[in-house]
Amino acid sequence: MAASALTLSLLFAAVLCVGSGAAVADTALDDVCRSLGAYYITPELCKSALCHDPSSPCRGARDARAVAVLAAKLAAANATAARDRVRAAASGSAEPAAKAGLQSCLQLYTGFVPALEWAAGCVAAGRFPGARELLEAVHHMAAGCEGLAGAAIPRENDGFFEAAFVAHAVLAYVSKLY
Repeated sequence: MAASALTLSLLFAAVLCVGSGAAVADTALDDVCRSLGAYYITPELCKSALCHDPSSPCRGARDARAVAVLAAKLAAANATAARDRVRAAASGSAEPAAKAGLQSCLQLYTGFVPALEWAAGCVAAGRFPGARELLEAVHHMAAGCEGLAGAAIPRENDGFFEAAFVAHAVLAYVSKLY
């Protein structure tokens, strides 16, 4: 009986030692994504939007501000990619209604890409007002493009919507910290 109690105690201690050594430290990205309020942006959505590319430096962000810079730059890059795909779709569309919707959407993207690049620069400089509000407005623009162009809208529009939605939430959270 004493031997089995000793065996159980040793087994329990071994499990504790192995389990505590296996823990991985949270990154700044993990901390920010967990703090966004999981009722509208889950940590999983946040991480997948900001770290969709394995070569991205997303996990190396040293603090919450660096995560905000990453989010703003990613939104600008996704807007650029979406604009380019919308331009290609508009030039290749034969249906007049779809072409007109894509052209209108292209005008929106063309106007917002420089503004998003400006916002990313502001966030990198630690100036959040204006950038946060811009990101709130542009994620609604992506939904508007879907309404304008319907099924003709390229899938990059959805990618931009997600990036802008998450970036706005990150900036709203991080701007309260700084």
